[in-house]
Amino acid sequence: MNQFDFLQKATIGQYIPTESLLHRMDPRAKIIGLGLLLFAVTFSSSRIGILIGLAAAIIGLLAAKIPIQFALKGLIPPLPFLLLIALIQILLMPGGGEQILFSVGPLKVYLANVLTSLLMILRFCVLILLLSLMTFCISSSELIHGLQQILSPLHRLRIPTMDLIMVIQITLRFLPFLAQSAEKIAKAQASRGAEWGTKNRGLISRIRQIIPLIIPLFLTSLKRAETMALAMDARAYGFKPYRTSMFEYAFRLRDGVFLLVTLFVSIAVFCL
Repeated sequence: MNQFDFLQKATIGQYIPTESLLHRMDPRAKIIGLGLLLFAVTFSSSRIGILIGLAAAIIGLLAAKIPIQFALKGLIPPLPFLLLIALIQILLMPGGGEQILFSVGPLKVYLANVLTSLLMILRFCVLILLLSLMTFCISSSELIHGLQQILSPLHRLRIPTMDLIMVIQITLRFLPFLAQSAEKIAKAQASRGAEWGTKNRGLISRIRQIIPLIIPLFLTSLKRAETMALAMDARAYGFKPYRTSMFEYAFRLRDGVFLLVTLFVSIAVFCL
């Protein structure tokens, strides 16, 4: 049944309550600290800096008591697309006067393009691990209330921050629901004679498996979105521009230390 285990591969959006020190921190500190790391890794142009970001992501997973094997499963779904983009960049990007590794007819493979493609794959892997870490240790309520308090100054300027927070929340939590829906559809198709066995190992066979899954998955997603909209409307969402909170968060010394550490690591990732 491993071929139906889609949820284990969609790690982004899953909250894992391990009661670690990272889980017990103030959600504002976790959002700001991990957000700084994401920003630094996104705009860093240094291989050493991105490797530092990778080390920080692994240390964060260990501190949150998350199995590294489980977190690495989140890299499997986007990996084929990353490899395809890297291959296109290697073959089609001009290399100028850089060193040529080898040439196949009119196509020339430059060393600089290979290194740039590897750096791009590494960057996206680190970003996925950091996003997974953020959702592993920040629950839905913590994310909403933490972002609400962080963006409260913008609300005074009449910027609709609650709508932005809700969009972020739905986006992060929609991925596990999408994986669950795909798993149910695949099992239903297999029970009706569709080829979802271990014998389909080729690329063409896997494409034939995915195509019948797209339309019912799209319809299920639309129905889920409509149900969510009706539920939000029934609970008077948007009746007031700003919602109050029953949770009170206290910023402690450990939260300040965590922010300082992530700030220094982010500066190292961005500047080295």
